[in-house]
Amino acid sequence: MFFPKRDALITSLIAMVALLPPTLFAQDAHIGSVRTEFKLLGPNNTIEVERFDDPKVQGISCYLSYSQIGGISGAVGLAEEASEASVACRQTGEIVFDPAEVEEQEVIFSQRRSALFKNMRVVRMHDAETQTFVYLTYSTKLVDGSPKNAITAVHYGELGGGQ
Repeated sequence: MFFPKRDALITSLIAMVALLPPTLFAQDAHIGSVRTEFKLLGPNNTIEVERFDDPKVQGISCYLSYSQIGGISGAVGLAEEASEASVACRQTGEIVFDPAEVEEQEVIFSQRRSALFKNMRVVRMHDAETQTFVYLTYSTKLVDGSPKNAITAVHYGELGGGQ
């Protein structure tokens, strides 16, 4: 059966999702998700887990978990997502990087978390003294950021002091 208003709404929603910036989707790999709340209309609320590789440090992968609001507002990208996120970065291969290209601190991942002005970011900080990369995730907003954050570190130097 043909429902012109419903079909027009679905077509509009699909067009809106197609126009969303690609940073709303996984940059490297979607690992999985778990449902946290059932929604009658639209997708369920979930916790998503993604992996992305450090773009300038070969051999380090980061795993990011964050909530995703479902329902109609979540489906059309109008929901303002929570500021909570977690990050865990691990050595997944030989660590190789050019010290001249790795800044002391730089944003290596950014994802929009609302239709306007809110982003989740991961910043890599380089602690050259201890030969460690520190990864921090947090949310920004045009006026008010969130103090909620998570941190992880990956050591790349030699361990132990004996020869």
